[in-house]
Amino acid sequence: MKTPSEGVGTGQDLRMAEKLKAARDEVVAQLGSIIVGQEHVVSELLITLFARGHCLIQGVPGLAKTLLVSSLSKILDLEFSRIQFTPDLMPSDITGSEILQEDPQTRQRFFRFMPGPVFANMILADEINRTPPKTQSALLQAMQEYQVTCAGQTRPLPLPFFVMATQNPIEQEGTYPLPEAQLDRFFLQIAMTYPSQAEEERIVAETTGSRDAALKKVLDGKEVLALQDLVRRVPVPESAVRLAVNLARWTRPLEPQAREFVKRWVSWGAGPRAGQALVVGAKARALLAGRLAVAEDDVLALAKPVLRHRVVLNFQAEAEGIKPDDLVAKLLDTV
Repeated sequence: MKTPSEGVGTGQDLRMAEKLKAARDEVVAQLGSIIVGQEHVVSELLITLFARGHCLIQGVPGLAKTLLVSSLSKILDLEFSRIQFTPDLMPSDITGSEILQEDPQTRQRFFRFMPGPVFANMILADEINRTPPKTQSALLQAMQEYQVTCAGQTRPLPLPFFVMATQNPIEQEGTYPLPEAQLDRFFLQIAMTYPSQAEEERIVAETTGSRDAALKKVLDGKEVLALQDLVRRVPVPESAVRLAVNLARWTRPLEPQAREFVKRWVSWGAGPRAGQALVVGAKARALLAGRLAVAEDDVLALAKPVLRHRVVLNFQAEAEGIKPDDLVAKLLDTV
């Protein structure tokens, strides 16, 4: 564990921290001019980005998920790419492929690599569960290793690299649900819900006119990378680390400290990645709020988006109408 002297301490680090806080406020303000409501989605999206993770958003169609990511890419001056996942999508449709070309002068033939849509900074993987696991894995290699392998050659991806995948929770025909091991690769699972009536009235009023909000660049790719490195250097007290580890371990029914309701409702609990995500996410949350150290509240605030997709509930929980969020909420009540 890093000591405070190894954390955020230099004058340059402090200036960068202040810049991140100001940039966060500006990003939220600009997104608020085109996205009505969904404040927690924007907050968790920024936490994921600066924690150098990827997120899975679950929400019904028409909630401006594409607009949210494309607008964020403009504000951060990053290249945006959208991939619509369908049952017939092939891995090469994501990573790219080699095509045979001929030199018009020498008449020599050669292979040329044509990069796929994954070669961008911000990727929207729309309805990721509509494509078979073979194609899903092509994106997951990019998420984990920041590189893709095609035709026997490994090619690095542009950095920063951020994936936001979406799932539709109400339409399950023709889908290939992500296995638990693949879900675990996502830093956060963000729940996107219907807007309130007042928000929906504002959405309808503002999107049926001719107003077009202009977006200004706040940060660029190099600054995002530097701020991602800064997040990793934020000091974390031992109590916050212990809390993060305990929250992950308490979701496992075979743990000696597991609560009775966990043993009753859970088949498999969260793995070590959950504790890592809680700590790194807490660092990003603290820094985005202008604080240079993590508090236990930062860990607790991220418990649901970190744990909800890493806990496998059993038939008993399903019979009783228990959802992952219900389990995590009950777990937080015992902390």
